[in-house]
Amino acid sequence: MHLIGQQSRVHIQKDKIMKIMMLSVAVGFTAVMAGCASKPQINNSSRYAMAPNYYTVRSGDTLSGIAMRYGLDYISIAEMNDIAPPYRIYVNQSLRLKKGSSPRTVSTQVMAQPEQIKRQTIALPTTQPVTPVTPPTTTAPSTNTTVTSVAPNSSLRWIKPTNGPVIQGFNLANNVKGIRYGGNQGDPIYAAADGQVVYAADGLKEYGNLVLIKHIDGYISAYAHNSKMLVKSGDNVTAGQKIAEMGSTGASQVMLEFQIRLDGKPINPINLLPK
Repeated sequence: MHLIGQQSRVHIQKDKIMKIMMLSVAVGFTAVMAGCASKPQINNSSRYAMAPNYYTVRSGDTLSGIAMRYGLDYISIAEMNDIAPPYRIYVNQSLRLKKGSSPRTVSTQVMAQPEQIKRQTIALPTTQPVTPVTPPTTTAPSTNTTVTSVAPNSSLRWIKPTNGPVIQGFNLANNVKGIRYGGNQGDPIYAAADGQVVYAADGLKEYGNLVLIKHIDGYISAYAHNSKMLVKSGDNVTAGQKIAEMGSTGASQVMLEFQIRLDGKPINPINLLPK
């Protein structure tokens, strides 16, 4: 029994020694592996001495081929550059070949941002208001012997636009904003005062062929339902000048509807025209 006990103790001691030895070996192996990882495994010292600190991968390169070219082990290159299996490398990739070399720093120059294109502001020409050129007062044509009348608070002189009879007077309640004169197709229509034609067209169907003349002091005269217009926009006219011929455009009968507006508002022409 004593012998058996001694043998048991010997086995236990051997087990302890084995465990200690195994632990020592494991620690030593770990230290060796750590040392291997910190230093590149050199296969050819002369090639390694000629190797650059960094190598830029070119087309056709492999990790093992680069390692062989510079006397290194490809696993060492992979460890230094944190390349995991299956150890793929790429064109223009920078590989560290020597452990002691400082990390490569890439100097990035900040490109100056181009100045933003400034939007050009093009000044459009200002449209100047048309100021009617008032020609000198002339004697009305012999076809119209009506005496002129001067507008109140104005130097503007007025004449009758036609020799035809009045068929309907000014009446805003009945939507008659001027005086309506009767006559025959083609009877002459005269400018009632000096001014400038600002409209001569048929854009307002209810007035047919319409002529508008702008005068001084805010006055505008209108001549509607003409069969023919003898002036155009922009023409300067004088009192008594023939500007159109009577007709029935936009109306149920031959007539002239004559209006005078002051600052845009219709006024009774009878207050300005000669008696």
